[in-house]
Amino acid sequence: MSELDLMTKIVSLCKRRGFIFQSSEIYGGLKSCYDYGPLGVELKKNIASEWWRAMVYEREDIVGLDASIMMHSDVWRASGHLSGFNDPLVDCLNCKERFRADKAPKAEPGSEVEFIVGGKSGGKKATGVVEPCGYVCPNCGSASLSDERQFNLMFRTSYGPIDPLGSFVNKISEKDLSPDEIRAELERCIQSSAVYLRPETAQAMFVQFLNIQQTTSMKVPFGIAQIGKSFRNEIITEHFVFRSCEFEQMEMEFFCEPGTQNEWLDYWRQARIEWYQKYANEPEKFKLRQHDKDELAHYSDDCYDIEYLYPWGWDELEGIASRTDYDLSKHAESSGVKLSYFDQQKKDPKTGKNGWRYVPYVIEPAAGLTRAVLCYLLDAYCEEKGTDAKGQEKTRVFLKLHPKLAPIKAAVLPLVKKDGQPERAREIVKKFQIEGLNVRYDETQSIGKRYAKHDEIGTPFCITVDNDSLADGTVTLRDRDTCDQKRISVDEAIASVIKLVRS
Repeated sequence: MSELDLMTKIVSLCKRRGFIFQSSEIYGGLKSCYDYGPLGVELKKNIASEWWRAMVYEREDIVGLDASIMMHSDVWRASGHLSGFNDPLVDCLNCKERFRADKAPKAEPGSEVEFIVGGKSGGKKATGVVEPCGYVCPNCGSASLSDERQFNLMFRTSYGPIDPLGSFVNKISEKDLSPDEIRAELERCIQSSAVYLRPETAQAMFVQFLNIQQTTSMKVPFGIAQIGKSFRNEIITEHFVFRSCEFEQMEMEFFCEPGTQNEWLDYWRQARIEWYQKYANEPEKFKLRQHDKDELAHYSDDCYDIEYLYPWGWDELEGIASRTDYDLSKHAESSGVKLSYFDQQKKDPKTGKNGWRYVPYVIEPAAGLTRAVLCYLLDAYCEEKGTDAKGQEKTRVFLKLHPKLAPIKAAVLPLVKKDGQPERAREIVKKFQIEGLNVRYDETQSIGKRYAKHDEIGTPFCITVDNDSLADGTVTLRDRDTCDQKRISVDEAIASVIKLVRS
């Protein structure tokens, strides 16, 4: 199976089994927006829960935050997002595709390329000469492109009861304005009530730094963690849920003493890659890559990416950045509020006296939750050749998801829908539910097809109830990965599942 075949099979499985659907599909779909179905929402929730457990519940030095998606516009002005959160945008004059110049296929300036007029299959072939920019359209290969334009990635909307367009119409209705003047007037009217959907969750943790530190009495070093949605009006959306306009992040801002940032960066880069590998079948498909100096953001003094070997190659899963004191300093400067920390026990390096007030440095592990969903689906997908009861060759498809991540922890299956078997099976389901585990009762189709279905959605165990179960209280416990079956008591079966899920 080729790597590209794997991606195609994952996308198909996600829709067929209820992991991920195209948003608004019955209306033709909305590009780059996805709905997480009954299984997808459970997988995503389980990944997030494991992250929260590792980052917050198992530590004394990190607390949580759930911030508003919309924030004051001055937050994004101070952070630099309003002026600098841009991508170079280009339009293909042949097929009308819009794309990022820095992500386009490279070509030799002055060379000749062949493409299809209009970009549609079956069209007339034509040739063109590559411009000095040195790239072509990623969709049709044409060299006929518009000039680059900077495109801000934030979604803008209006806040409040006043309609900015109404104000705009009133202001220009009796004026004779040029197109540039009309645009400038429109921009002024919109800005009066403009707010933005956040492009990252990080800024709220900087803005609320002082409130959280004072209300919790946390001492530096400490962190603030948050899981939430972010929005980027991406020009290129690609590879299923890998890059989309609406996505979820798992971010943590770790505030530390200036001069200790390298130590903490080393700590967090190792802790984070080990966390991913813990739940993976192929831990060697995760690696750390240090950013080159010319890759670093202007506020960062060092940065690492955790990369995963996706079907298209190594690509980012999480970034661990040393952001210095840039963010707190910028928000302090813009708001007039001192976002600093006073350590009574430390000597001030400048005065040599006890009591040091400083702006903390920040280490930021920023993970993509939706990318982690894709990563673990790819890691879990397995195909196994075998033969059926008639001796015919067949391929068993199963998701070898870690039990902690699996959407359904166990399926309880009556062998037949009579003789008291359904009632006994539902009693077992109830016992699992009391333990807080997501299990499913399933009586549809043959027992073989039910096994195959639960293999394909990653259910670690199937528990089969038959007539002997009513007589002696035993059930058949089937393992997803090996297909091994053993006859044990109901209590032993429940205990086995609980131990694997919670250990």
